[in-house]
Amino acid sequence: MISVVIVDDHTMVRRGLRLLLEQQEDMVVVGEGSDGEEAIALASELLPDVLLLDLLMPRMDGITAIRKIKEITPTTRIIVLTSYYEDEHIFGVIKAGALSYLLKDSSPEGLVAAIRAAVQGESTLDPLVAGRLLREVRERDQSPLHELTGRELDVLRQIARGRSNQAIAQELNIAERTVKTHVSNILSKLHLADRTQAAIYALQQRLIPLEDALEEQ
Repeated sequence: MISVVIVDDHTMVRRGLRLLLEQQEDMVVVGEGSDGEEAIALASELLPDVLLLDLLMPRMDGITAIRKIKEITPTTRIIVLTSYYEDEHIFGVIKAGALSYLLKDSSPEGLVAAIRAAVQGESTLDPLVAGRLLREVRERDQSPLHELTGRELDVLRQIARGRSNQAIAQELNIAERTVKTHVSNILSKLHLADRTQAAIYALQQRLIPLEDALEEQ
């Protein structure tokens, strides 16, 4: 049997969830709570397999409760069931340790499936939530290299090889004053402090093979 605790500050929501889950042959509701503090107490006492948790509740918000619950019982799978899907809520919930994030307009069948999946360690995200998470990941992973011009990339590669402005100017057949301008733009666009950081960044981004940089030393 999958043991479930329901925590929501609305009595009717808790009753509806209990009725739904108690119709499932493999689930049993072992406790109910109405706020974050009660969620922590119930999790500590009952060590449920799954905890259904609302986000915005009296006394303690859901994100704070999630962190504390995961410290007490890491094996309890937390499913956030809420009406809110702002970015700060989504990212805070995932970082705090919740496994799944569902909205209250999810279908009963979807919720039941999410609980069974959670016991297996599988995450379930509402499509709207999943889309926002994917967008955030893409934005964070996008390299600032795309802001550099082709010539600036050429200069950055030369910096990674340890070459001076004069040597870069000769290599690329441009004025040394132009090289200085490119270097300044590179540091500004990549938010780097100096040429050393720029060289390290270029190597991390694999703009040149590491052996090429070593050969210049």
